[in-house]
Amino acid sequence: MLMELTRARVYLAGICSLIVTVGVARFSYSLLLPIMQDGAGLTELGGGWLATSNFMGYMAGVLLASKLHNLNYKYNLHRAYLILSVVTSAAMVMTTDIVIWAVLRFIAGICASGGFIIASGLILKWLLKNNHRAELGIHFAGAGVSIIITSVLVEVMLTLSANWQQQWLALAVMAAVFAIPAWLWIPHPFVDGQGVTTTKDKPPSRMFTSLLMLAYFCAGYGYAVSSTFIVDIVERTQGLEGQGTLAFLLIGFAAMPAALVWDRIAIKIGYLYALLAAYILQVVGIILPAINDTLPIVLLSALLFGGTFIACVSLVLTMAGKFFPSNPARFMGVMTLAYGAAQIIAPVFTGYLTETFGSYDLGLYLSAAVMIIGTVFLLGLVRLERLQN
Repeated sequence: MLMELTRARVYLAGICSLIVTVGVARFSYSLLLPIMQDGAGLTELGGGWLATSNFMGYMAGVLLASKLHNLNYKYNLHRAYLILSVVTSAAMVMTTDIVIWAVLRFIAGICASGGFIIASGLILKWLLKNNHRAELGIHFAGAGVSIIITSVLVEVMLTLSANWQQQWLALAVMAAVFAIPAWLWIPHPFVDGQGVTTTKDKPPSRMFTSLLMLAYFCAGYGYAVSSTFIVDIVERTQGLEGQGTLAFLLIGFAAMPAALVWDRIAIKIGYLYALLAAYILQVVGIILPAINDTLPIVLLSALLFGGTFIACVSLVLTMAGKFFPSNPARFMGVMTLAYGAAQIIAPVFTGYLTETFGSYDLGLYLSAAVMIIGTVFLLGLVRLERLQN
């Protein structure tokens, strides 16, 4: 008989789910990109294609989650993703064929939707059913924790002179360990709660939804470029060699409390104004390395990016819970499709620009420009909300 679910266990399960399906199946690739370029002959364009393949898988996973209405199937699918996250990571060591790698990264991308979409939906539903506040800040702290844990593991393995294959195997073992609490304590959708919420759905207008999707698309572009290439950007900068893992670690430390902090900010000033502030700060974080590549500026960039990218995700997905408390995963899926579409485009295009011009600067400027366009869409949402009120 499983232990009785508590709020602490449910949140811990969610954090562990993110470590496995996002930290290992997604974020660890950013850490290993320069290592694989040195040891496995991976090019900048090839690295971009693998990242795009991973994001394509993520989008496919979101599509599947949005089409599945049977919550029991979603629950079991999340468990399957925990297993596949481990398997695809371990399988990376079996070949240097970029096509096979792309397939593995695609499957790993599908798994990432398990932590961000399925697990968050199940947790949000459990919170509502058990008369807790509909907040996902603690759950999304797991994204920051996953970055910290994977960064520390990769750095420890580097001190042991581990090659890229040993790095992937170590990550697979770690994922297997954290998959256990995620397997046991992610709440089944039909577990009885203390009370059933009677809150009615309050769907936004079609115009509101469209503008939010466009703004979220822009956030997805900015996230994909920085999260994929930040380690390689630092490693390629003269005088900063060996500091890439430190930059990624700082992203994790900034991301860990970010969702909780931005939740509090949103409660005080409103979700749209909080999103607007996060977008503006993220633009600054993205563009700083292109303007000044000294270590303090690059590390400040990492802190700004880490402190804002997860805010964009948690704030939008929390809004989904407020709009559709009866089935938040559906609106989450719609928004994440927009976010995921940008993630497919951004890495390969940035990889192409970098390989063509020999620098990440143009890719960073373009990423910042897309985020600025996103802030314009958010300003449109603020105006629309004022008119509706």
